[in-house]
Amino acid sequence: MADCHVLFSIREYRPSDQHAVMSLFRDGTLEHVYPSFVKATSHQDHVGIALSFSMCWEAAPTFKLYSLAVYGSASFITIYYCCHNVYESYMMRRLSTDMADIQASYLENPDNGFWVAEVNGQPKVVGMVAVMGKTREEEDRSYGEMSHVVVRFPWCCKNLGSQLTQKASDFCKERGYARLALGVSSPQTAAISIVCVCVWARIIWSLPVCIHSHYKASSGILSL
Repeated sequence: MADCHVLFSIREYRPSDQHAVMSLFRDGTLEHVYPSFVKATSHQDHVGIALSFSMCWEAAPTFKLYSLAVYGSASFITIYYCCHNVYESYMMRRLSTDMADIQASYLENPDNGFWVAEVNGQPKVVGMVAVMGKTREEEDRSYGEMSHVVVRFPWCCKNLGSQLTQKASDFCKERGYARLALGVSSPQTAAISIVCVCVWARIIWSLPVCIHSHYKASSGILSL
């Protein structure tokens, strides 16, 4: 019942929010490592490879179990490392570019915006969202690309993600942008489902799942 009375306030980013925002950004980025790992290991390519190796070791029953254990462990560790490396590389790249100076990257540019969410009037950042104006060479009109959509775990499933998306959408409409785009990786099903509600939006698959076959399946642009 208490959840029914949760009130979120979304306001523009302030320099005093930097520590909370950086912590939220890091946690929000790395939390996708495990879902990406699960998705990668359950892919049919890896299941097929594992079965093939197990059949090869039928000829050497003495070492069969040991070899399978070694191969299985090494495979899972390698896949997890790849998944972690993809998201960590993305995080470090953003920390050295737009997130290095949020004030200059977003607030001092009228085409960009950065907002944080607080709960019940408390000075605690529990969510954030950013929009950056973009222009494609083959299009006449600019569009807004939404990024850094993060909600702290205790406040998930309380409609905050939708409110942050609406804030970004309203900003894009005020700026006269042709559409709202969101860069995601395929394990981010929650973000995808939120944007799917907004028929004005477009999803841009920007992060691979670290396995090449997944990257090919998820690259490109999906219009809604």
